[in-house]
Amino acid sequence: MILKCFCCVYREVEEEPKISKKSSSREYPWEIYTLKEILHATNNFHDDNKIGEGGFGSVYWGRTSTGTEVAVKRLKAMSSKAEMEFAVEVEMLGRVRHKNLLGLRGFYAGGNERLIVYDYMPNHSLIAHLHGQVAEDCLLDWNRRMNIMIGSAEGIAYLHHEANPHIIHRDIKASNVLLDVEFQAKVADFGFAKLIPDGVSHMTTRVKGTLGYLAPEYAMWGKVSESCDVYSFGILLLEIISAKKPLEKLPGGLKRDIVQWATPYVQKGAFDHIADPRLKGRYDRAQLNLAVMIAMRCSDTNVENRPSMMKVVEWLNGGLGRTKEVSVVEDMADEDEYEEAKL
Repeated sequence: MILKCFCCVYREVEEEPKISKKSSSREYPWEIYTLKEILHATNNFHDDNKIGEGGFGSVYWGRTSTGTEVAVKRLKAMSSKAEMEFAVEVEMLGRVRHKNLLGLRGFYAGGNERLIVYDYMPNHSLIAHLHGQVAEDCLLDWNRRMNIMIGSAEGIAYLHHEANPHIIHRDIKASNVLLDVEFQAKVADFGFAKLIPDGVSHMTTRVKGTLGYLAPEYAMWGKVSESCDVYSFGILLLEIISAKKPLEKLPGGLKRDIVQWATPYVQKGAFDHIADPRLKGRYDRAQLNLAVMIAMRCSDTNVENRPSMMKVVEWLNGGLGRTKEVSVVEDMADEDEYEEAKL
C-alpha cells in the first residue's frame, strides 16, 4: 500500500514539475512542492541554513514565499533503502494529526531528490537541550520537562491507540522529540514506523532504531510491538529527568545503560540523586518520584510488566495535578516517599 501510494505521487510530481498544489485527497492534505520553491526557501540548501544532520541526510531551515518557516529534510543519495524510508515517512505522516506529532507540510520527489517539508520547530530537539549546544543554558525547568513528558506520551499513545491502523514508531529517542516555540513536544521522524493491522499483537522484523533505547526482545529477536515504544519511552523519561545519556562509557571499555545507573537509587528511595543537577533542586518531589517509577515500569525487561501508553498518559497527567508550585528540594528522599511513588 505504501509503495503503491508513493508511486502514484511520484508520477504526479514528475508529470507536473512546475506546479505546486494541494493534494486532492482528503486523507492526505499535504502540499506537493516544486524543487524551485524549496531551493528558494532554503537558499539553495546553503550551509548557513543547515540545522541538523544524521544518517538519513540533512535538515535545513527555510522560509517560503508566503513567509512561513519550514524545516526541509533532504535525503542522501537515493537507494532502495532511502526510497522506502521516504515513502514510509510520507505515508505515515499523512495518516496522523495530533498536537504532539510533527506536522507534515509537504514533499518533493523528482530525479534524485527526495525532500520532506515539516513545520519548523524554533526550540530544536530535546537532545540539544539535554546534551547539545543549548544544554548549558538549562532552558528546561521542571515544569517544561513534565510537559514534554506528557506531550510525548500523548503523541505516542495516539499512534498506538487512535491511529487506524495502529502505528509503532520504532525510534523513540531524544533527537526525535522536537520543541515548538512554547516548548511543546512534537514526536518526529517516522522513517522506521510500522503499521499494525487489527488483531495483530506483534510482528517480527529487521531491527531498526538506536542503541540504548531498544527493548531487549526487539534487539535480540526482532519481535516488535507497541510495547517496544513503551520501553523506549521509559528510557526517554529517565533521560529527561536526569539529563544522562541512555548509554554511558565506563573505564575499561565497559558500558552502562541508564536503567542500570538509576536502579540502585530507586531501590534505596534516593530519587533526588536521579534528578538533573542543573535543576539545583527546583522540582516537585512527588512528581519526580512518580516520573521515575513510571520510567522504571516502562523499561522493565519483561514485556508483560510494561504499561500501555494510555496508562502512562493517565499516570503522568495525574501526577501533574498533584501540586502547582515547585519548591527547592534540599533533603533527600526516604523510604516512605518511595512507597508513595510505587505504581
